[in-house]
Amino acid sequence: MHNPFTEASADDSEDAELVCRANNGDRSALEKLILRHQAWIYNIAVRIVFEPQDAEEVTQEVLIKVVTRLSTFRGDSQFRTWLYRITVNHVLSMKRRGGEKATLTFSTYADAINGTADLDPPDPQSVPVEVPLLVEETKVACTTGMLLCLDRRQRLIFTLGEIIGVSDTVGSEVMEMTTANFRQCLSRARRDLHQFMNQQCGLVNASNPCRCVKKTKGFIDAGHVDPNNLLFATSHLQRIGDIAQGMAREIDDVADRSFAAIYRDHPFLEPAEQARWLRRILDLPEVRKTLDLG
Repeated sequence: MHNPFTEASADDSEDAELVCRANNGDRSALEKLILRHQAWIYNIAVRIVFEPQDAEEVTQEVLIKVVTRLSTFRGDSQFRTWLYRITVNHVLSMKRRGGEKATLTFSTYADAINGTADLDPPDPQSVPVEVPLLVEETKVACTTGMLLCLDRRQRLIFTLGEIIGVSDTVGSEVMEMTTANFRQCLSRARRDLHQFMNQQCGLVNASNPCRCVKKTKGFIDAGHVDPNNLLFATSHLQRIGDIAQGMAREIDDVADRSFAAIYRDHPFLEPAEQARWLRRILDLPEVRKTLDLG
């Protein structure tokens, strides 16, 4: 199976070669470079804005910046570090969108979850997909939504450092802060998220009454889960933890590691219609002019 996550984790020398060829007008090299990295950007964007459609827009905006600035890449760092820095700077400066439009705190999020009725799962005959898939959609949607209770910078640091598993050195370079500050910010995000989940989520603390299977029907009734249009769960998916094998960080500041494992168990999402994305980006006048594509 095509595995962009593993490919982008590999030796950076192929990236450097593709950048060189792309800067010389090689369209196929540019296509390959984009395909190696766009799913990474997309998975970061989903955890910032929540809605996949908004994440697609963010990803395309970042890729346009990357492509039009490709000639400025000097190889002083690995390409993906340079790419992440552009992604981070774009995300930190962009206007609020998607799930961010509603101001969320852990307190208001808890109220919303607790206000959703505990119900029996939907009748399998009444829904177009298998009920376990709807429960999975509820779980991923709910736990991804929890990230919106962190501020945007915390979300980025947690996504990079905990979910994707970049090193403190890379994380600090990408976020343009010291390694000590990166570790401190990551530690704070972990503690805030763990404290909430330990008090609220049955996945982390078995004594908590909140259960995904009991909330699924309520999420459907409230419009948070659409059985006809699943945003996160599919029958065939790769998990971030499986794809990023060996990249999981040691957690030295939170005794219970289960909350972080939940996020690494999230699906690694592939943006839809990648070929159309690619054509749209490569056919933009500013891209063709900048790279003199053949």
